[in-house]
Amino acid sequence: MLRQGPAGALGIVVLGATGSIGASTLDVLARHPQRYRVEALTAHDSAESLLALCRRHGARRAVLSGMAEEATLRARFAEAGCELLFGSEALAQVAAAAEADAVMAAIVGAAGLQATLAAARAGKRVLLANKEALVMAGPLFMRAVREARAELLPIDSEHNAVFQCLPRGGTGVTLEGVRRIQLTASGGPFRQTPVERLAHVTPDEACAHPNWVMGRKISVDSATMMNKGLEVIEAHWLFGVPAERIGVVIHPQSVVHSLVEYADGSVIAQLSHPDMRIPIAHALGFPQRIESGARPLDLCALGLLSFEQPDGARFPCLALAYAAQRAGGTAPAVLNAANEVAVAAFLAGRLRFTAIAPVIEESLARVAARAARSLEDVLEADLQARRVAGALVAQRSEQAA
Repeated sequence: MLRQGPAGALGIVVLGATGSIGASTLDVLARHPQRYRVEALTAHDSAESLLALCRRHGARRAVLSGMAEEATLRARFAEAGCELLFGSEALAQVAAAAEADAVMAAIVGAAGLQATLAAARAGKRVLLANKEALVMAGPLFMRAVREARAELLPIDSEHNAVFQCLPRGGTGVTLEGVRRIQLTASGGPFRQTPVERLAHVTPDEACAHPNWVMGRKISVDSATMMNKGLEVIEAHWLFGVPAERIGVVIHPQSVVHSLVEYADGSVIAQLSHPDMRIPIAHALGFPQRIESGARPLDLCALGLLSFEQPDGARFPCLALAYAAQRAGGTAPAVLNAANEVAVAAFLAGRLRFTAIAPVIEESLARVAARAARSLEDVLEADLQARRVAGALVAQRSEQAA
């Protein structure tokens, strides 16, 4: 259970406060002012947005991880009653601080790994929205959770749904009687787009998700279904289920968020509107249920829920993720790094949408997987993969010029 603060409120740190998950978290927290206090908020370099959030939510500390020390900014935050820290090391500092009872890990990509790991090592309740922490360093991260007796609660809607559907024993979720986990995917904006047109889709089209409001990088991952591949790897580490027992099914309505199939033929699913405040409220209040602000689900109004198998030709990134999981070691870190480089290039107009998967596949072929014995091994693989993927992107850009 979480520790109670001196005023009875629980101290919450939000890593990535200016993103979509951060905004949803702060909305839920604001609905329960007697239950939670905002201890610290962080952003990369969105100083004005972060300052406004600190004023609105009464944060005691703030971090601008992508900026160097600036006295003027520090003074402005101090006027709002908030201590401002700078640099990436400060993320780990606030995540592990004694005043933090729970840490929302919502920094997108590899940038959130070290701070999320620091929260786990400090024995915090970690609300994990940063899937890359487990994709890149699953064995290291889960070992830190066990050794520090941290509490790990998933925030991705799919993993949170699985968590709610799994059976519970005396020490938490178990796999007793579980045959298979099914993660659902919307199929993104290009589920029915002719395959021959995918080479010409724009970043804005890729970011126009039909159901969810997400950041641009995650929206592209949804369009390629790499997000689902990363979630398969994450589910493997979260729940201890082999990847071959984790399936993916397309569900365009995004109402059924995941399903757990049992040995007796039963299938238990979690349903709700596609609103991230629901899994956030579940994790914040667990094991109790608290108000999220989401509207109730009216099944009669929905009418139809449909499901279909993913098309491998349309979504090659999904198979690449399964392959990286089978390879093990640093291969998932290479997968993640190459994907981040390729997606950034696509969003910048330097790479076609259909070139994202080939860049990742070639990066996996060129960067040999090694044992991930330490964080240094993981970070070295990440750096090497970024260099290789960057060179591949540059090569394709030259050829297209």
